[in-house]
Amino acid sequence: MFAALSGGLAQAGDLTPPMQPARQLVQMQAPAVRSAGPADAKMLSAVVRIEAQAPRDAPSSSTLGRQRLGTGVVLDSRTVLTIGYLVLESDAVDVVTTSGRRIPSSLAGYDHQTGFGLVRTAIPLDTAGLELGDSDAATERSRVLTLGQGESELTELVVLSRKSFAGSWEYLLDKPIFTFPPVNNWSGAALFTEDGKLIGIGSLVVNDAASDRAGVPGNLYVPTNLLKPILQDLQARGRRSSGAQPWFGMNTEMVRGHLMVTRVQKDGPADRAGIASGDIVLAVAGERVTDQTEFYRKLFARGPAGTEVVLRLLKSGDVSEQPLKSIDRADFITQPRGI
Repeated sequence: MFAALSGGLAQAGDLTPPMQPARQLVQMQAPAVRSAGPADAKMLSAVVRIEAQAPRDAPSSSTLGRQRLGTGVVLDSRTVLTIGYLVLESDAVDVVTTSGRRIPSSLAGYDHQTGFGLVRTAIPLDTAGLELGDSDAATERSRVLTLGQGESELTELVVLSRKSFAGSWEYLLDKPIFTFPPVNNWSGAALFTEDGKLIGIGSLVVNDAASDRAGVPGNLYVPTNLLKPILQDLQARGRRSSGAQPWFGMNTEMVRGHLMVTRVQKDGPADRAGIASGDIVLAVAGERVTDQTEFYRKLFARGPAGTEVVLRLLKSGDVSEQPLKSIDRADFITQPRGI
């Protein structure tokens, strides 16, 4: 589903979205850049570079790699917002400001449900934080602006759709912001309204961003309205305080009209229950599923992390009912060691 470019994600098919070598993305039109004026100075100074490193034995290192590079956006003097896969399980993070200051930092919070990550700097930043805008106001055909690390000009985009998105790594967003034309520097990139309010954080490049026609490439930004209810929790505890989304440690993809398990995380809930690659999911708690979005909605509706569900599986030609108890993914991943 996804095309790979430098600094971002590639195709689905793993427990976390994998980073892959760059390759060419076919763009329908080149993005337009806007020369920075005095009113844009705050946006430009608040976009920083994130350099992170994860331990060799961290589960995400096999899919995301140990060395990760992308963009962060300053929220206050010590807090930087980014996309979570850049800093997931990281034990070393540097924030590099537009003035060239390199500041040791640490992973402060991660939320698998939204995909957001927070970074805390060791010393105060030399730039003002940005205000979160109303991402729900970004409707189809809205004009927006994006900026990634190392860029000195804002790129003008249009909102292409607000359709739902299902990722194979147990990830579902109801109303992400899909933009056009696609840009290369998307991982953690800021998405702004024209008056400088932050409304999204860059996550993916996709080849089906439109809701009414196939084959239109674009980018997916995670809306900042999803951050507002959990921001204080992430800052104080590193995770949301209650109602964590259930996690099972298995990837699924539609293969020839069937929802197939394509990978399981070693020692995760699915692995411990005996679920394996090649198994086909037929139903959740007795309710038939026909696609990935429907599967996630029925799965997550059964309750928060810790809830047990029963999956009907086609396994080696036999149909079976498999009880499966979920966990909070934050309890499974390697915890940050701090600055």
